[in-house]
Amino acid sequence: MERTEVETRKLGFTKGIALTLLIAIAAKYLAELPFLHILGQLVIAILIGVVWKSIIGVPAYAVAGTNYSSKVLLRMGIILLGMRLNLKDIFNAGPKTFAVGAISLIFAILVVYGLTRLFKVEKKLGLLTACGTAICGAAAVLAISSQIKAKEKDTAIAVATVAVLGTTFTFGYTILYPFLGLSDPGYGIFSGATLHEIAHVIAAAAPGGNEAVDLAVMVKLTRVALLIPVALLIGFIMSWKERSTDKGKRFSWKSIQIPWFIFGFLLMSALYSTGAVPELIAEKLVMLSYILMAMSMAGLGLNIDLITFKKYGGKPFIAGLIGSILLTCLGYVLVHVFQLN
Repeated sequence: MERTEVETRKLGFTKGIALTLLIAIAAKYLAELPFLHILGQLVIAILIGVVWKSIIGVPAYAVAGTNYSSKVLLRMGIILLGMRLNLKDIFNAGPKTFAVGAISLIFAILVVYGLTRLFKVEKKLGLLTACGTAICGAAAVLAISSQIKAKEKDTAIAVATVAVLGTTFTFGYTILYPFLGLSDPGYGIFSGATLHEIAHVIAAAAPGGNEAVDLAVMVKLTRVALLIPVALLIGFIMSWKERSTDKGKRFSWKSIQIPWFIFGFLLMSALYSTGAVPELIAEKLVMLSYILMAMSMAGLGLNIDLITFKKYGGKPFIAGLIGSILLTCLGYVLVHVFQLN
């Protein structure tokens, strides 16, 4: 019996989602290997997607499913990621620690975005690269990408750029650790304030021991928490600029793109902070969050070819590299200025 057109579409849609799930699971296990754990599950998922696209290809009937993963499942994953953020811990870390994280974030966004504009990188790609460097790597790129309606190629390039930079700097930090002259707590704060992904922060801070890792994650989560106001501010600025370029329209607060999933993230964080959610359940939800976001990354990778990276990725990478070097220098100075060493 022949399938109807609707049944064929549904089957293709399901196969597309199943493909991203397969890649996400593979990425999860690959991320547990000694070297690959620094890259992390999200970055590995997008790399597998790109390679799959280049070697095997993606059937046209499966594209709807891969697109669903890259857009809808992304928001669900970011909401559940809130179970990783305890707002009480950030409050208890003290104003100095918060200040280091906040200053580093603002500095990185302004410098990296400024450099991308200097190098004539497309605005949205420059903004994604800046936010990924400043806030929390791939997760920030995905969140801001949804907010500014960026092209999939821009999102993928920004994720790849931040991944390569973060991994490179992680290795550099572990080599430089004995020569920095920082105490273990100071080194942890330094790592958390300047590195890109949480996986990078944990790997880089490890030579300083458990106290360094704990403080590094704390400062990093401060930057993660600031994703909410940054996303709202970017939404406001983008809406204001769009209205100002169209002289026939007046600015309206209603025109601002509200990233409702970010409020879901905050709600999950608030719920977790109350202690109402058992730790085991919270860990499982965070694991599910990363599976969903990895499926999203796989969907992005499956729609991007390597030629795109080669053509558009050079200038954002250089901007991110210079910005990351300057951020490293700033973080080192801030640890001493705030007497956190």
